[in-house]
Amino acid sequence: MHELAKNFTPVAPPQIIENSYSDDQHSRLLKVVRENGPWPLILAENFKTPEEVIATTSGTLPEGVTLTWDMIGLNPVFRGYLARGGTCFYPEIEDCYYNSRYLDLVRGYWDCQYAEPETFLFNIQGPTPIGGPPHLDGTVFRGMTMENTPLWLLLTMAKSCLFNHWRSKKAQVISWYYKGQIGGGFNCWPDGPAGAPLQIQAPMWGRAVVVENEMMFHHGQATGPQSLRKPAGMDISSTFGADPNDPTGWQIETFGQINQHIPAEEMRFLVHWGARLFKDLGDFKRTYDHSDDISADQAINMLIGDMQTRGVQFEVPTDPLNDNNFVGLLARVYDIGGPQNIPADAVD
Repeated sequence: MHELAKNFTPVAPPQIIENSYSDDQHSRLLKVVRENGPWPLILAENFKTPEEVIATTSGTLPEGVTLTWDMIGLNPVFRGYLARGGTCFYPEIEDCYYNSRYLDLVRGYWDCQYAEPETFLFNIQGPTPIGGPPHLDGTVFRGMTMENTPLWLLLTMAKSCLFNHWRSKKAQVISWYYKGQIGGGFNCWPDGPAGAPLQIQAPMWGRAVVVENEMMFHHGQATGPQSLRKPAGMDISSTFGADPNDPTGWQIETFGQINQHIPAEEMRFLVHWGARLFKDLGDFKRTYDHSDDISADQAINMLIGDMQTRGVQFEVPTDPLNDNNFVGLLARVYDIGGPQNIPADAVD
């Protein structure tokens, strides 16, 4: 395992809570999802090319190989955003986003004076294979966030450990709603990728974890019957939405063709609330007066300089943010590996 991987432990152990949303809040969240879909694949939401996916995971690609989406494998997990920054997109769930209970939880988790809601999103799926290799969520830095920087670059910066001076303090409250009997839980490595995994097992209904997922490897367990985990005919444009012929059911659709109908009891709903933390007023002011920001140009130049110091042979790109070969190079150089002690997949 790469020496840098040992740095990836959260600021504190995960804290499990129950009844993360009230029944009324959960009902309103689900109503928003049903009425405003269909929703895209996570890969389609976050990445423009397959090379960007490889840059965010602990994997490498042989030189000269041209990636396709088919080679990546399209896990049928879909995503939508409910809020970003200070704005909740749906007034009927504002109490879920501007959430005093959650703000208290993450302030305590980090031992910080201040917190602000930053992200509110959901993952939704039916029967699904294990959620890919264990991964890290998107770190943000002063001056570089999800709003102005590709996710692959943020994750590459995090894995390089060159940018910790600018790294923001973040925490999440991640909630699950899944009543199925096969898999559907969550695996994570709070003691680092060489440590033993922590497993949060389903069925769970309103169970949540307070955590720092940017610094902890994690992934979702396989979910639902094995025979239904790989719907036929999907591509990067596939979507997940309400089944118009079933008041509680769902469906996956691709180019007007239905790939799969999903009954309510096999739907797994993950709600991801995220906040940014500030140790004190000075920490807050440093972020918002932009007195100590980093820019994409500075970050790219630091990565290039680090690779040159390491003796990596490459041609400096003219458009590094959109150069697939350069993205692939960064993925290889800053591949920190990941957990090898992955629990067995859930089976029927």
